[in-house]
Amino acid sequence: MNKRFTPKTTILTLAVACLPVLFAQAQQPNYSGEGNLKYVDPRIGNVGAILEPTRPTIQLPNQVIRMTPQRADYMDDQISNFPLTVVSHRNGQVFSVKPALSAQDTKRMTYDHDLEINRPWYYSTYLIDSDIKVEFTPGKKAGIFKFDFPQNSTKALIFDKYNRGESQIQLASAREVTGMETWDGVKVYMYGTLNADATAEKNGNKLLLTFDKGVKTIELKYALSFISADQAKKNHGNELKTTTFDQQVKLGEAAWSKVINQIKSTGGTDAQKRSFYTALYRCYERMVDITEDGQYYSGYDKQVHKTNRPFYVDDWVWDTYLAHHPLRTILNPAQEGDMLNSYVLMYQQSGWVPTFPLLYGDNPCMNGFHSTITFLDGYRKGIRNYDVNVAYEGMLKNATQATMLPWKNGPKTDLEDFYYEKGYFPALKIGEEETNKTVHSFEKRQAVAITLGHSYDDWALGEFAKELNKTQDYTKFNGRGNNYKNLWDNNAQMFLPKDKDGNWIKIDPKFDGGMGGRDFYDENNGWTYLWQVQHDVKGLIGLFGGVNNFENKLDQLYREPLGRSKYELWAKFPDFTGIVGQFSMGNEPSFHIPYLYNFSNSPWKTQKRIRFLLDTWYKDNVFGIPGDEDGGGMTAFVVFSSMGFYPVTPGIPAYTIGSPVFENVTIDLPNGKQFQMIANKCSVQNKYIQSAKLNGKTIDSPWFTHEQLVAGGKLELEMGPLPNKKWGVK
Repeated sequence: MNKRFTPKTTILTLAVACLPVLFAQAQQPNYSGEGNLKYVDPRIGNVGAILEPTRPTIQLPNQVIRMTPQRADYMDDQISNFPLTVVSHRNGQVFSVKPALSAQDTKRMTYDHDLEINRPWYYSTYLIDSDIKVEFTPGKKAGIFKFDFPQNSTKALIFDKYNRGESQIQLASAREVTGMETWDGVKVYMYGTLNADATAEKNGNKLLLTFDKGVKTIELKYALSFISADQAKKNHGNELKTTTFDQQVKLGEAAWSKVINQIKSTGGTDAQKRSFYTALYRCYERMVDITEDGQYYSGYDKQVHKTNRPFYVDDWVWDTYLAHHPLRTILNPAQEGDMLNSYVLMYQQSGWVPTFPLLYGDNPCMNGFHSTITFLDGYRKGIRNYDVNVAYEGMLKNATQATMLPWKNGPKTDLEDFYYEKGYFPALKIGEEETNKTVHSFEKRQAVAITLGHSYDDWALGEFAKELNKTQDYTKFNGRGNNYKNLWDNNAQMFLPKDKDGNWIKIDPKFDGGMGGRDFYDENNGWTYLWQVQHDVKGLIGLFGGVNNFENKLDQLYREPLGRSKYELWAKFPDFTGIVGQFSMGNEPSFHIPYLYNFSNSPWKTQKRIRFLLDTWYKDNVFGIPGDEDGGGMTAFVVFSSMGFYPVTPGIPAYTIGSPVFENVTIDLPNGKQFQMIANKCSVQNKYIQSAKLNGKTIDSPWFTHEQLVAGGKLELEMGPLPNKKWGVK
């Protein structure tokens, strides 16, 4: 095996080598050590580049109970408490529990990082000041905590709430805890049982439980419900009535083994495998199935519905349409269909197709109607197990009647009418006062980002109309898919804002637009949004005046200086992280950009860039994620790119080839077949494709179809240390 020998690599190798020892010390027999689970480390990325870190979330794949210790980030050596669940990814918790030696203890809990164990299905930590060991394992709607106290000490559990609003928690009997906490208007019910008698007192919102000094271990088994207190108790019985802690740990390990070992790999370094399989684990944090005994509570009409299939919530589609949903179309198309069906039901219940569907309803984050792209992508991959006509009805309503304003829900305004007529979203001049009072005071108009994003959305709606033989709609929305061209400034070779009179607004596309560039762009500058035409890359090449200019501009992207210090840039663009020139690896709109070289005369540059970006920004340590990971939104990029291919244009069922980091990747497909990506002689040095065969036939194009993948294809690459500049050129 080829290795790049440097002091940095040596230190990292030693650190990684120590990790299995740490896991083994405290987890036997909790972890069998079989398969690729040993590479999953939820601590990767637990310190954010600037904004949000990842959390070491303990849960079953796509299930409600998500536990992570409450602390600032991995640098914090104190834990405030433990939630019974994280209700929405990064968006709030319910029911805290804290072990203590006194019911009046108000201090945070100090722990030792090296004594903490994070596995997707098992968590343990040692609280140094109190000598308490904490263990946790999750179920679907239930979980189990174990607290090992010192001998002959006072033993207490302190329950509290996280949210304002109606709540209650009480000791219903000596060994039963019940409660309700309101999270964003949704009542969450809890039923828990204890293995020892407790005495209770109340202190404001807090329930203080004290146990006999002779008890060594306190075990809390609990379940939650979004339906009722009775249902919480039923959920407890369904999952935990006869299940021990160790049995639940084994069930959790089996659930994770099934999804993680669906993708097998050989070759690559341990560090690459740790980054890859941890990224795959994060792709199962969301969406979550909230059905309970054949029913679910919907925040979209505030009713309980009966159902014979899962109902999923908690999706941030601005992030997930790019790679997260497309990955699921490969690994679990039936589940993707259930998620799309959930979107349809949300539309029927609320009147709009949501953008960020959470438990309580739609959270109108970011911009665009990108669920339209996700519907098209699934449909063209054969995922149609939902009411297609109702889905189309909802997408059409969004595109013709809903506001396009960022971070807003509701009906259209005069700005949307302007867009429909003129084909671009109008911007305000620098310093001009806002005329539309519905515009978000912080998020602004984002006029260029809105125009580009909705061009893609409208293209997708037009393509969906074409699939359904709706010719008139196809013509209309296919035309609107070209709206991006209305903001192309040929002199600047950039997408720039125009005012309502059609005049260019002169800006510095690197830096203007206020916080995050939100007057014109969103979280990133004009250099990032220069490439936001995934649905019509050939049209973008035409705007550049040809493929050579297109390629040269891509080169310039990675070399163009910031024009200011990083601290000046980050004061205004904190999302602009993972910087290479003007490229931002740490934010979602950049994911497809390194693959655009495959549309040029130099596909080898995609191979070079992908390997460099993975190696530079996605390390297997606590700093190993370059931006907001967003519960699978970013790490799906890592999964695809490490395997060696990527969906540049969701909605077109095809993949473009990058540079695999493994010699062999085998995906066990749900249809019983396998897809193999073989990269002969692949190594850290051998990153360039010399030649390729698909199912034994030579191919000279860096593309293959979803149909070829799910048919059980075998893509075989010959790799080498120098680029073959002729391979893949059209």
